[in-house]
Amino acid sequence: MERIEHHACFGGQQQVWSHASTVLDCTMRFAIYLPPQVQAGPCPVLYWLSGLTCTEQNFMTKAGAQRYAAEHGLILVAPDTSPRGSAVPDDPQSYDLGQGAGFYLNATQAPWAAHYHMHDYVVHELPALIEAHFPANGARAISGHSMGGHGALVCALKNPGRYRSVSAFSPIVAPSQVPWGEKALAAYLGADRASWAAWDTCALLPLATERLPLLIDQGEADEFLPTQLQPHLLQQACEQAGHPLHLRMRAGYDHSYYFIASFMGEHIAHHAQALHG
Repeated sequence: MERIEHHACFGGQQQVWSHASTVLDCTMRFAIYLPPQVQAGPCPVLYWLSGLTCTEQNFMTKAGAQRYAAEHGLILVAPDTSPRGSAVPDDPQSYDLGQGAGFYLNATQAPWAAHYHMHDYVVHELPALIEAHFPANGARAISGHSMGGHGALVCALKNPGRYRSVSAFSPIVAPSQVPWGEKALAAYLGADRASWAAWDTCALLPLATERLPLLIDQGEADEFLPTQLQPHLLQQACEQAGHPLHLRMRAGYDHSYYFIASFMGEHIAHHAQALHG
């Protein structure tokens, strides 16, 4: 591992590291915030998954999360959104497929299958790295935005017992039914829609063996709300499955990090309660 950024921040340290990923077969970067409480002992970790076109930089520079993480004693970890590098397949004509658009799944189709295993990276390889090299106590939570909100929900639903809490901002909740998801799932998984269900929050809910409450914030002025996000589908799926959901529709807010920053403190408090409980 190589540390490539290091900044003092709210009494703690904001860092960026690079490492060779076995799961993704490339060099990856992640951002990590170490709150001042790590000086006294290991702390729980909140993993953040960013959205389309993002890297590890967006969350650490725009979300304003470090202040709240320092108050609650949480480590923050934000990985990149896809495998990277000249040897990694990409679609340079698309912002919603290829590098920057890993969709937090395990691809099965060529040419993506050799590298695009972001689910296994986020759920297994990255936490093992964090818990081996940083003062993390093994308690985990997960959150994200848009494509990353989709990733957070799917990771939590597919891995019962691994996370103590989950939340999302403006998540893609039914990728099998919206253009972003249909494009990505068809490319990464193939034309058989039956295989898509394993990566679709609404399809996973009826099968969930753990009723981890879902905290969702969605801006009512989000330009992607009617076409790509459709939180009413999540609401219906949770009602049918009897799964706890706290969906908050926020008047006037859009899809941007201005929205995320406005309610980040509430999300971190939500995770802190579960992680320290």
